Amino acid sequence: MILFYKIIFPIVFIFFLPSLIWKLIRRPGKKENYMERFGIYSSERKKVLESMKGCTWIHAVSVGETNVALSFLKNYMQENPSEKIILSTTTTTGQEIAYNKVPRGVEVFFTPIDFLPFVRKFLRLAQPAKLIIFETELWPNMILETVKSGGEVYLVNARLSDRSIKGYRKLASFFVPLLSAFKVICAQTELDKERYLSIAPSANVVVTGNIKFDQKPADSLPEIDLETEFGNRSETIRVLAASTHAPEEKVMLDAFMKVREKVPSLRFILVPRHAERGNELMKMLEELPFTSFRRSTGKAAKQCDILLADTTGELVKFYKSCDIVLMGKTFSGNREGQNIIEPAHLGKAIISGPEMINFRQAFDSLKENNGVYCLQKDEELSNALFELVSDENLRLAYGKNASAAVGKHSGALLRTVQELKKVSGK
Repeated sequence: MILFYKIIFPIVFIFFLPSLIWKLIRRPGKKENYMERFGIYSSERKKVLESMKGCTWIHAVSVGETNVALSFLKNYMQENPSEKIILSTTTTTGQEIAYNKVPRGVEVFFTPIDFLPFVRKFLRLAQPAKLIIFETELWPNMILETVKSGGEVYLVNARLSDRSIKGYRKLASFFVPLLSAFKVICAQTELDKERYLSIAPSANVVVTGNIKFDQKPADSLPEIDLETEFGNRSETIRVLAASTHAPEEKVMLDAFMKVREKVPSLRFILVPRHAERGNELMKMLEELPFTSFRRSTGKAAKQCDILLADTTGELVKFYKSCDIVLMGKTFSGNREGQNIIEPAHLGKAIISGPEMINFRQAFDSLKENNGVYCLQKDEELSNALFELVSDENLRLAYGKNASAAVGKHSGALLRTVQELKKVSGK
């Protein structure tokens, strides 16, 4: 199966290329050096890679994984102060986060597309001693060529969703050599461990927990100044629709409009999961009987009812700046969920749909501790929102419970770093 992948990938890549270019044009973020994805480096960047020989290469996909990788880096570098480190990302949004937040001394690159010549060129220049992959990104050439070149590979904060495990089982002959190549797989939960071992029984899998539980925002995290958009903070109640996916924005906006008729002080912040949907969403907002402003266009000149935050890297600050969170990718048939841990750490009242299969551990913990207002149907959203808008004590109680629930699961970051130190031969 791996041989077939290597043969067929160049053909698939040709069909994949227009989509890649389209995303590059539409998606915001740091696009400089994007040609590194195709194995093309400036002479200066090539020298940087060559200076990193024997490094630890850390790979993250987009914003979520990059933020986890950055949290991991701080602890990892304390334990391994002499190691040279490269952090690579796949997306331009992840690249921007990495550049803005990376610790001193860490070099940031785009991850080469998993085409054999591109991967081999990166490995020939950097010659990494270790490759640490975050969560779910299994690219055969990246993994197997690193091992072939003498490097060790690790999978950390690893998880297998309900959907993914079905694909893994159908293509077990493809995934077995990949999973077996890892020096260790640090899984988030016992269920994830069982799933990995059901595919590759010989793999070394340990449960270290979910690092996202250790990503508690600093107490000094500032709110975003929204007085121009919404007026005095103490005179408004702010609802944040976080990391939304189509078509759930309509359900959330309908609920907002119904409650707004009863509570004129209510304001709405919409943060889509993909900022490139800004044009589409702004057209939707312009059809509503409320004033709206698009944050990516600059600073608002006057107050509005709805703020479209089609920007990158501000979500945690928006959590800090709101009173109620509507959790994205949980309504309108969306079941996967988004990172519910961040608003829980900040003690926010959270409303969600019935399932979060990609964040099951956190979601179950919040439900068990009455830390999330969980709805079974979209039609229940307006009543739930009105209930929380009308009762500050209820909002505070949900927030307090949420913060306590996620706090019980901390420690994965340290366990992961220690596990890698224990099994590493380099």
